Amino acid sequence: MSPITVRILQRIALSLLIGILFGFLISEVSFLLLQDSNRAPETVELLIPDGTAEKVSRGETPPDIPEEMTFVVGDVLLVRNEDSVDHELGPLWIPAGTSAQMALDRDQNFIFACSFQPSNYFGLDVREPVTIWTRVGGIIFAGVPMGAIIALYSFIVWPVKKEETENVPVDIQ
Repeated sequence: MSPITVRILQRIALSLLIGILFGFLISEVSFLLLQDSNRAPETVELLIPDGTAEKVSRGETPPDIPEEMTFVVGDVLLVRNEDSVDHELGPLWIPAGTSAQMALDRDQNFIFACSFQPSNYFGLDVREPVTIWTRVGGIIFAGVPMGAIIALYSFIVWPVKKEETENVPVDIQ
C-alpha cells in the first residue's frame, strides 16, 4: 500500500473514532435525560385518596394525583380507590375500596376519561424501555455519519499531500 493511501485510511479511521466518541456523548446525555424510561417494567400504583370526589366536585385538583404519568411498555398500572365514591379511568371501573389494573403493552400516548381529575381526563405516556441495544444503536446512528462528515471536512481543510519521494521521476531504459 502506498504511503498516501495509508495516510488517507488513518485519517478516515481517526475521523470515525472521533465521530463515534461524539455519538457516545450524545447518546449518553440523552440516556441520562430519559431516566424515567430506563428501567424494567413494573407495577405502578396510583392511589385515589379518600375525599377525592369532593375535591373534584369543587373543581380542585387532588394534590396526591398527578395529571399524567409516564410508563414503559410492559408496566402494569394498579389503581387503588380509597375514596368513598366509585371512580373511572378509561376502561377501568374502580368501586370504592377496591382496585383495578391495566396492562400497558404498547408504545402509545393515551388520554382517558377519568372521574378523579377536574379536567375529566388523565394522560398516560407509554414508551419503549431504553435497552443496551437502544444505546448502541444511538451511538452508531449518530457516530458513523458524524465521523464521515468530519473525514470529508478534514480532506477539504487539510488535503493529503504527496511526499516528495513519490514525485521523483522513474528512469525507464
